Amino acid sequence: MEADPDSRVYEIEVRLFGVAKECDRGAADRVRKALRGARLEGYVRRAEHLVRDRELYPYWRVVRVSGARRRLARVGMVLGRHDVGVFVSGAPRQALRLARVGGAGGREHAVRPLDGRWREAAPYQGEEQVEGRVIRLVLWAFLAAGAVALAFAARPSAWWFLIPLASVGAGGALRAGWELGGEDRRVVGVGAALLCLVAFGCLGVGVLGEAWSPGQTLMTAAVCAVLAGLWLLVRQWTWGEWVAWAVPLVVTLAVSAFIAAGSVLHALYADGLGLTPDDLGVPPVWQAVAAVKLLVMLSLVMVVPAWWGFAKHRHHRYATPGDGTNVLLNIALFLAMLLGAGIQAWNSAETAVNRTVAAAERGDDPPSYFGVAPEWTCVRPVVRAGELSGAGPRLRAADPYLLFGVSGETAVLWDPVAGIPLKVPAAQVWLSPAGSGKSVCPEGS
Repeated sequence: MEADPDSRVYEIEVRLFGVAKECDRGAADRVRKALRGARLEGYVRRAEHLVRDRELYPYWRVVRVSGARRRLARVGMVLGRHDVGVFVSGAPRQALRLARVGGAGGREHAVRPLDGRWREAAPYQGEEQVEGRVIRLVLWAFLAAGAVALAFAARPSAWWFLIPLASVGAGGALRAGWELGGEDRRVVGVGAALLCLVAFGCLGVGVLGEAWSPGQTLMTAAVCAVLAGLWLLVRQWTWGEWVAWAVPLVVTLAVSAFIAAGSVLHALYADGLGLTPDDLGVPPVWQAVAAVKLLVMLSLVMVVPAWWGFAKHRHHRYATPGDGTNVLLNIALFLAMLLGAGIQAWNSAETAVNRTVAAAERGDDPPSYFGVAPEWTCVRPVVRAGELSGAGPRLRAADPYLLFGVSGETAVLWDPVAGIPLKVPAAQVWLSPAGSGKSVCPEGS
């Protein structure tokens, strides 16, 4: 740089979220954005990473040692009998000096450790450093457990990919545990990693409960990744980006929740069977569960903004901070979200309808769908055949029907032979449970 009396050089400290790698470029982009917003001519000529992580000093309790018997002094200290109600932190010698500040002669006070960090050599591990290593350990262990669960449920032809993936996850967890333990407690860190691997592995294969299905494993991983990416994205937003992104997002989620309150999934399910949502009589609790399911489907469409959050967290070049006011991009994103959620909801309801119809044709018990649990029922009219009213095919008293419930004064049935619904007044028929769809309803049932 050449000397110029008309120019000024400033040193600016920028604190931003993200990983330490490439953070210098991220800080330079942040300063450049601020200069452009203020319409100032300025250039970032040098950026350097500054470590601001707080060290985790050992914790100590100040104890009184005067008058204590030697044989019982150690036991009493462990039990806290000689504590004076003072807490200090620091290296061993620093803690002892802090404990003796203000003491009579300074010799009657000592310290006892509250954790094992006093065995470590200075400098101690940083707070954010430990948090990052713990998160990496859990993520690697979850990856290994998920790969093992998928391998148990998959065919042997897929093991060539899943077994190396599980090995990579286990190796990453052990490495994170090795780093977490520090130079003096490697065994403790590796032991914690092994414990996480064993616990997650037992949960995945079903030793400690129901085994993870491939769908549950992949869905859980996808939802966690999307939520993590969205959190990494929104925590870096300025007020302008909140107005440009968060407000439309909140409006979209509010509209989705309002629509889901009417149970979109139940409406699609009823339409596939030729019924109406009122015919199902779904309790509000199950409507809320279906709404949560719909929001989960909506979250999977947020992969693009979640990836953008990871890109900004790692200071990728294409994720340089901008003004965040691209209206067309917002509209396209939210339309894609709604379209994707609608397609997934339609597929979910269509699959449930097909399973219900197939079970009815076989005479088996149909699966439930968010509180809708049809049951095989014998239907006997209590009026003459000519006086029986209703909508649908002719009633056959000897055959069982699927009963979806009684909506108002109407019994909503499904005819497995005709494959269409049958609605009859509940006051004109007698309903009694049937063993299955293959049984024959006795006379006078």
